[in-house]
Amino acid sequence: MNELDAWLRLALLPGVGNTSLIRLLTAFGSPEAVLSSGRGALAAHLTPAQCDTLLAGPDAVALDAALGWLDQPGNSLMTLADADYPKTLLEIADPPAMLYCKGTRDLLNRPALGIVGSRNATPQGVRDAEAFAHALSDAGLTIVSGLALGIDAAAHRGGLAGAGSSIAVIGTGLDRIYPARNKALAHQLAENGLIVSEFALGTPPLPGHFPRRNRLISGLARGVLVVEAAPGSGSLITARVAAEQGREVFAIPGSIHSPLARGCHALIKQGAKLVESAADILDELAWPQRLGPPVLRQDRPQDECLAADPLRVRPETPADPVLDALDGAPTTLDTLAQRTGLTLDALSAKLLTLELDGHIASLPGGRYQKIH
Repeated sequence: MNELDAWLRLALLPGVGNTSLIRLLTAFGSPEAVLSSGRGALAAHLTPAQCDTLLAGPDAVALDAALGWLDQPGNSLMTLADADYPKTLLEIADPPAMLYCKGTRDLLNRPALGIVGSRNATPQGVRDAEAFAHALSDAGLTIVSGLALGIDAAAHRGGLAGAGSSIAVIGTGLDRIYPARNKALAHQLAENGLIVSEFALGTPPLPGHFPRRNRLISGLARGVLVVEAAPGSGSLITARVAAEQGREVFAIPGSIHSPLARGCHALIKQGAKLVESAADILDELAWPQRLGPPVLRQDRPQDECLAADPLRVRPETPADPVLDALDGAPTTLDTLAQRTGLTLDALSAKLLTLELDGHIASLPGGRYQKIH
């Protein structure tokens, strides 16, 4: 039995979790030593049911499937015994014994920043997440997130667009893409970034896996930025774990009327750093600044100038009574009609024009929000 075979046999044991694996490896020194031990020696570290599982060995079909997966280009298994195991994960309380990797695993040892937030993000939140991620990636930081819809996906897109690339830490086996809507993004990450999981191939998206995934997002990073989060969201769990791990926590403030700003405001009250630009994060991390101030020139299209630093310059919106009636919080059509005095038909036509011009966004529930 070779070393990789032994690691895989341990990884595929049902009912033997990461804590038990770490305990076994600490006691016996290597996976080969664990697998060659008898029940008497194992019983000091495992329950009777776990001993039965280990002595029976993994499912042969699952083992063959995992070995076949590892033969595919770009796929690998990283273990605690590997020289390139990320030092940042060795600092956390519960480092994964093994990580399945798909893509450029060298990214795991580069300086990184986690970006997380709501799955049901506002259009402005998505823009902010992508813009911050792009700027921070261009500054040399790898962007780490969880491949969820909303803020996570936007953070990955921004990270991939910059020099630092992006890592997705997922809560399923690497042979499963969850959510399915992010399949194309997952392929981009596999080709130009990295996807990692501590869960065996075939593992479904069970609810308990995502909080465990969150500790790795923060564990790989120097800090975590929360873009939008409702009270009680999983993003706040990531922020709490980040603080416990000694990582910096950053939050973008929002409207006092927006439910998705309340989680960020709570973090700021608890000591998270309020940030308005990528430069705020780089300053706090004492990271070399590569963000030059934007320069608007008459011979240069404004859109190109904005792209140079999307966090510091915003396009000016025209003076308009409907825009003036939007105070930054999601607002219903009836409320806007009361504020502007317009008929519902006239207001609906005006809102459609403003949305097509990119000045506002329509939200679920018949609400509208200004895009700052």
